[in-house]
Amino acid sequence: MTNPNVQTACILIVDDEESMVVLLRDMLETEGFHNLVSATDPREVKALSELHRPDLVLLDLRMPYLNGVEVLKEITPEPGEYLPVLMLTSDLTREAKQQTLSSGAKDFLTKPFDPAEVVLRVRNLLETGALYKEQKRDRETLELRVRERTRELADAQIEVLNHLAVVSEYQDDDTSQHTRRVGAMAAAVAQALGLAGEQVELIKLAAPLHDIGKVGVPNHVLAKADKLMPNEIEIMRSHTSVGGEILAKSEFPILQLAREIALYHHERWDGAGYPQRLKGEHIPLSARIVAVVDTCDALTHGRPYKKSMSLQDAKKEILSQTGLQFDPQVVDAFLKAITPHVFQQLVNQAELDPESSGETLTVAKTG
Repeated sequence: MTNPNVQTACILIVDDEESMVVLLRDMLETEGFHNLVSATDPREVKALSELHRPDLVLLDLRMPYLNGVEVLKEITPEPGEYLPVLMLTSDLTREAKQQTLSSGAKDFLTKPFDPAEVVLRVRNLLETGALYKEQKRDRETLELRVRERTRELADAQIEVLNHLAVVSEYQDDDTSQHTRRVGAMAAAVAQALGLAGEQVELIKLAAPLHDIGKVGVPNHVLAKADKLMPNEIEIMRSHTSVGGEILAKSEFPILQLAREIALYHHERWDGAGYPQRLKGEHIPLSARIVAVVDTCDALTHGRPYKKSMSLQDAKKEILSQTGLQFDPQVVDAFLKAITPHVFQQLVNQAELDPESSGETLTVAKTG
């Protein structure tokens, strides 16, 4: 059955002989094709093609000014588009046929024309073009659905990550404001360090899970208001290894980064940290960033077991540990990125938007 779009297709007829154009128009109109455009000057074809966007071009090979091959180069469609060209010629030589087809034409007709053959070739090419466009629309629809589904999965993943981060901090901060503040600060510092936008976003989303291992620490240790005993300190420190195990063997980049942060955010620049006593740039950059912003947030926000201090005093404390606990380059980026104004914005945003999945999250006790 003929595709109904074929009858309404636009056909551009190009021949320097007016009588030939009239003949072709009569043949096609007799068969119900009425959306016809024609030209006898090949120099007009490019403009006509851009104006009418034809579905098929009937193009004479031998013409003055520009021959059919030259015209064809001017109307070559953009990648992904489809414009069939039916070349018209009275030259029956093998070379002419090869030139016609190698130039990009889909088929050719020899003069004088057989009306039945003209209509058959035209219908076949229009049917092929209609099928191509239909498949293109189907591909675009499928790609759109895939993008929508991918976005939905990404949103769901972020929501799950945020909930996990809240769980990891629930004993210390059941509002989850702490985790969002530290995630946002980590992103700001990463950006100040010149990291790519995609990496900044990953750090923003992964940083909240750095203390996920606290789910393996007993509540009496997490909630203890007094100074921790040596054995309790070891139990508290185990949250890094537990977090690394929880997030291990994931194929998702965001969880791989979260594992890196969870495992190494208590390592020290001087090698005196835990759990592996890594030193300097052997510590992943993401963990070095979170180490600084985690400390800043822990110092500037009180808990039952400690008082808060001002941002200015917290910066002095962090500066005093530059080159010891913290990477000097990260500290420098932190001091530039986390101004009093930016810090207050983050605090306000965390208080006003407790369910935001666009913000980030992080720690509590820095023991």
